[in-house]
Parts: sequence; structure tokens; C-alpha cells
Amino acid sequence: MTVVEDNYTGHVEPQTAARRTLPGASIIKVSVGTMDNNAYLITCSQTGKTLLIDAANDPAILRELIELYAPELSLIVTSHQHPDHWMALSEVAGSTGAPTAAHRLDAEPLPVTPDVLLSDGDTVRVGELTFDVIHLRGHTPGSVALALSGPATDGRVHLFTGDCLFPGGVGKTWKEGDFEQLLGDVTSKVFDVFDDQTVVYPGHGDDTTLGTERPHLGEWRERGW
Repeated sequence: MTVVEDNYTGHVEPQTAARRTLPGASIIKVSVGTMDNNAYLITCSQTGKTLLIDAANDPAILRELIELYAPELSLIVTSHQHPDHWMALSEVAGSTGAPTAAHRLDAEPLPVTPDVLLSDGDTVRVGELTFDVIHLRGHTPGSVALALSGPATDGRVHLFTGDCLFPGGVGKTWKEGDFEQLLGDVTSKVFDVFDDQTVVYPGHGDDTTLGTERPHLGEWRERGW
């Protein structure tokens, strides 16, 4: 596993990783599994403490990255209940001893009972980093996004959206009314709150920004997906 430094583009090839360096934090993005799931290790530069978002798959790759770049793993957050986002959760949590967290509405299907149940408006502290928890309904009942901001990011928001927001649209929905609920939550809790410079780190595929996606909200609403 090679972490590519100093040329972070928001794109990673399968089973590879890249690192983005911020004023007070680093973000390692790695693609794992057959569904190109993104897992994120966000490390506080001052303390070395790290948050893992989605122990999705390929536990050996995740353990190697943790050992090399994030030995002080403080918490594993699962963005939502779909299995492709937690296939490696039992093994990574077991081998590192790190506590786990998820929204209560998505907790039951997980292979590890969360130590922390997240709610909308909560904050997650990892070293000197603060993440705001945003509950986004529709893709699953308990999907959460995490927003990192403050001095560590030089004022720019870095938003980890799971499967709720991607380049080109919101996440997949299945039941009648779920799309409207998800688009409504993403509009009111994300686009109406954060500025265009906000970086979006999705659960699959490449990064984007809110400024890139904002002009298309009406298009998404009209097409219904």
C-alpha cells in the first residue's frame, strides 16, 4: 500500500490511498473492496489521534495504514448500515481496540454494537479536531455525515457524506418519499449551511465541492434521483 503525498486530487485507484495535508490535520483516503468504497483516516496533527470513517473492507489494508500512519486510532464511525461500509469493522475494531460509533437508527445491523450512539447536532472530538454530526435521512434511516472545520482546516469545511451526497447527485433511495426526504435534508442541513468551498468526501468515488454541485439541485429535484 502506497500513500501518495503532496498531490492529492480526490481520486484514488482501487486498493490505493492518498493523503491530503491541512494546517492541523491530515486526511488519508483509501479505496477498498469490490464496490470502490472510500475509507477515511483523519489525524490530528497536534496529538496524533485519528478518526476512521467506515471500516468498509480489506481489513489488512486498513490495518497497515493504521499501523503506519495512525497508530492512535481513537474512534471508528460507520456512516450507515449498508454492509459494504462495515465489512472490516469487526476485524479493525478488534485488532485496534478502538471504540465504534453510529447513529442509533442504523446501529442494529452492524456487526459490532456501537460504543457511542450519534445524534443530529452532536460533536465528535478527536484530539484537537471537532466534527459536527449531521443526520441525513433517506438513503438509510440513520445515515450520518461528519463536518470538520475550525483552525485545523484553515476555515474550510471538509464534509464526509457517506452515501448521501456524491458528485452528480444524492444517494440511492428505494421507498416512496425517501428521495424527497434525502434531498430535503441535504438541502437544508448541508447546502443551506455550508459555503461553496466546502469539500465533499463521499463514500464511493471522487471528491467534489458544494460549489460544483449547488447549481444542479433543481435538476436533481426535477429528475427525482
